[in-house]
Amino acid sequence: MAQITNTILMIRPAVFRMNEETAVNNYFQNSLSQTDQEVIDLARAEFDAFVTQLREQGIQIIVVDDDPALDTPDSIFPNNWISFHSDGRVALYPMFAENRRRERREEVLEAVEQNGFVIREIMDYTDAEQEGVFLEGTGSMILDRVNHTAYCALSPRADKDLFLEFCEDFDYYPVVFNALQTVDQKRVAVYHTNVILCIGEAFAVVCLSCIDNAQERKSVVAQLNSDGKEIIDITEEQMHQFAGNMLQVKGLGDKRFIVMSQSALESLTSNQKNLMEKHGALLAAGLPTIETCGGGSARCMMAEVFLPKS
Repeated sequence: MAQITNTILMIRPAVFRMNEETAVNNYFQNSLSQTDQEVIDLARAEFDAFVTQLREQGIQIIVVDDDPALDTPDSIFPNNWISFHSDGRVALYPMFAENRRRERREEVLEAVEQNGFVIREIMDYTDAEQEGVFLEGTGSMILDRVNHTAYCALSPRADKDLFLEFCEDFDYYPVVFNALQTVDQKRVAVYHTNVILCIGEAFAVVCLSCIDNAQERKSVVAQLNSDGKEIIDITEEQMHQFAGNMLQVKGLGDKRFIVMSQSALESLTSNQKNLMEKHGALLAAGLPTIETCGGGSARCMMAEVFLPKS
């Protein structure tokens, strides 16, 4: 069992824009003054440069093109609807936005198999959409795959009962809490756990000030400590620059990288960078269009592949 992988699935966008259906509870999203086509072109350029950056470090990237006919503005964030596991299982997740449900495509699974991976079973949780219940993959849950601990900040996109069901199916110990951010002087739920928490092999980047409840905060810290993670705390201001939205991956010769956006990197203090660099080289991608319109960053764009090879 490994916590990190060297193989990542990424979806190249076809109709990227600010998704009107997700903006209702993703407070990171904003519109840009450019035309729709300019926004798509900018997002594609950022995506392509990011893929090139990762591949240059020996990270294996499976790129699947989005289908423009489906009109899926958030397809660039595949980690919300699918996760891949080392026992050959694949999980499919129920999505809050109706236009995001069209992102679940058979061709994506076929592309992964064509790259030599074995899919033994599909765990399909998508029926929950009919009940208005959602759990958006490794956006809603942060998995410590080695220690079998799963963290979930509850939100309209992360249902507690469904999270507990996932944990039972995949043998994870659940850590449930509430994460809040300030929007218009009010504390509101953070839409995805992966903007406030990143777990690597021996470290965790977390925005503890988003966990208002002292008991919940204490239990998250205690669990991270007991699982041997060095805690790197970030501020809510840094979280808004996507400093929590990172992913540790393996490159050439098993070299470790911590992947993030340029805005996340620029928000970090030199002390935080020094702490992170003990765990991997910092690799930052310029993603201003994707972050502004999509309200997601580097980690959201990467669905890790842990499946066995054929």
